[in-house]
Amino acid sequence: MADSAESPRAKSPAAVPSAPDLSGLSYEQARDELVRVVSELEQGSATLEESLALWERGEALARRCEEWLLGAKERLDAARSAAMGGGSGS
Repeated sequence: MADSAESPRAKSPAAVPSAPDLSGLSYEQARDELVRVVSELEQGSATLEESLALWERGEALARRCEEWLLGAKERLDAARSAAMGGGSGS
C-alpha cells in the first residue's frame, strides 16, 4: 500500500504548482495560462490527481482574470465620472 502512495503518478506534476501566488501575473499571462489549463483538461489524458491540480490552478487563474477585469471596470467608471463633472461624490 505504501508503494501506491509513493507512486510518481500520484504526485502533482511540476508544471502545475500547488498554492501558487498569482498576484504578479498580468491579465494576459493569467488568461493564456488558463487557456492552456483548459486545453489540458479537455484532452482527458491526465491522471485524477493531475486533473484536480489543473482544475485548482484554473480556478485560481480565473479569479485572477476577474480581479483584473473588475479593476479595469472601476478605472473606467472613475474616468467617466471625472469626465462628467468632477466626481463630487454621489
